[in-house]
Amino acid sequence: MRPPLEQAFPRPSVVGVVNVTPDSFSDGGLALRREAAVTRAHGLFEEGATLVDIGGESTRPGSEGVALDEELRRVVPVVEALQGLPVSVDTSKAEVARRTLALGAVMVNDVTALRGDPELGGVVAEAGGYLCLMHMLGEPRTMQHDPRYEDVVAEVKAFLEERLAAAVAAGVPEEHVCLDPGIGFGKTVEHNLELLGRLEELVALGRPVLVGASRKRFLGRILGDPDALTGPLAAGVAVAVLAYERGASLFRVHDVREHVQALAAARAVVGAR
Repeated sequence: MRPPLEQAFPRPSVVGVVNVTPDSFSDGGLALRREAAVTRAHGLFEEGATLVDIGGESTRPGSEGVALDEELRRVVPVVEALQGLPVSVDTSKAEVARRTLALGAVMVNDVTALRGDPELGGVVAEAGGYLCLMHMLGEPRTMQHDPRYEDVVAEVKAFLEERLAAAVAAGVPEEHVCLDPGIGFGKTVEHNLELLGRLEELVALGRPVLVGASRKRFLGRILGDPDALTGPLAAGVAVAVLAYERGASLFRVHDVREHVQALAAARAVVGAR
C-alpha cells in the first residue's frame, strides 16, 4: 500500500502541468505531440516538480468534452513514456484512469470529484492510487455563466467533505485523497479571493489541499485588466505563497521553477517564525 499522500508529496509540493490538448486556456497545442509532452514533463521535473499532471481534455471555461478514444490517444503514450516518474492524470473517465494507473501513474486528478463516471472511484481504489477531488459548479461548458453562492467557502467545504466520503465509500483510503477548491471553476473573482483568503477552513477538513491558481484569468482582472485571458506569473506566485501560509500543500502550476523557488523561501520564513 502506498504511504499517505502527505508523505509522498510533502508540503509544499509543486505539481507541473502538461496539457496534451489543442485548446487549454494557457498552453493549448504546445505539448500536443507525444515527443513535446514528454520533453516538457522531463523539463518540469528538472525544475523541481514533485509530480507532473498530464491532461488530455481541456476544462477551460466554455470547453466541450473529448471522446474516450481521443483522450486515450493523447494521454496513454505520454504516461507510457514517463514510466517510473511520479505522474498524475487529469481525467474524469474511469477507463483513462485504469489504463494510465496500470502504466505507472500514481494519481488521478478528477475535476468532477467522482461525479463524472461512477466507476472511477473503484478504479483508483483497486489500483491503490492517489486521488484529487475538485469542486466545480456545473461543467466546463457552463460553469462561468453567472455562478452564485450564499457562502462560497461553506458550500465548497461541504461539497468536498461529501465527495471525500464518497471516495472512501468507493474504497479509496482517506489518506490517499487531496482536495482542491477549484479556483476559477464556476467562481467569480470575488469567489476566488474569498476561497483563498479563508483557505484555513478547507484545510481544517484534515486532508492536503491543492491550489491551482496558476495563470488563471482572475489574476489579470484583479490587476486591472478586465479582458485578461491569463494571469501574470508574479501574481500566481504571490497567490501560491499566501495559500501556502494558509495551509495549502500542493500547487498545480505551469511555471515550476519560479514557484519552487518562491515556496522554498516561504517555507524558510514560516519555519523560522
